[in-house]
Amino acid sequence: MKKLCIFDFDGTMFDSISDVARCFNETFDELGYERLDLEYYRKSLGGNVDEIIGIILKDNNNAENVELVKKTYEKIYNNDPKENTHLFAGIHELLENLQDDGFVLAINSNRKTASIRKFIDLFAGDIDFIDIQGHEYSHPSKPDAYGVNAILEKSGISREDTVYIGDSATDVATSRNAGIDCIIVTWGYGMEDVYADEYPIAVVDNPSDILKIVKKE
Repeated sequence: MKKLCIFDFDGTMFDSISDVARCFNETFDELGYERLDLEYYRKSLGGNVDEIIGIILKDNNNAENVELVKKTYEKIYNNDPKENTHLFAGIHELLENLQDDGFVLAINSNRKTASIRKFIDLFAGDIDFIDIQGHEYSHPSKPDAYGVNAILEKSGISREDTVYIGDSATDVATSRNAGIDCIIVTWGYGMEDVYADEYPIAVVDNPSDILKIVKKE
């Protein structure tokens, strides 16, 4: 049985793509760049934001322009009501059951930590997470294992007793880099190649399946 469950945020716990895509496109409109369609964001969400921005900037891809896009996006996103961002069906019940059964819970995401905490307070304030490792510019983002390693150090739980739960190729790579098991969910933004990857110990279609798996492992 596992002891520590580390969750990805976007596409695993929260359905957030509509608000993220809209705010990015408003950013690109304001700065005079082309919009991206929803399918592109679906494939890219969870990865490094610099890569998304780089695709748009093309020949103008430099540190100064990337920072301008980031600051503009943060302003737009922070002021947006984000009415379409919510927990996927069955996730709160899963978190409750894991907590009741004594599992230690944590979050590791490329979303900023303050943003993660805001949504957790709003939708899952009754769930106790031992640590939330979001992306901060002072340390590497996923798929680097920095966040997972920080969680492991704080929890004191071994890698063998830990599982990472995500939806994307970035999450598989993060798990592999950290040397921990991985469960991939199909309700998020992952593509078929992620589901076919041999590294995850399971690919699940329902949140309730996760509880069964972590109890057995």
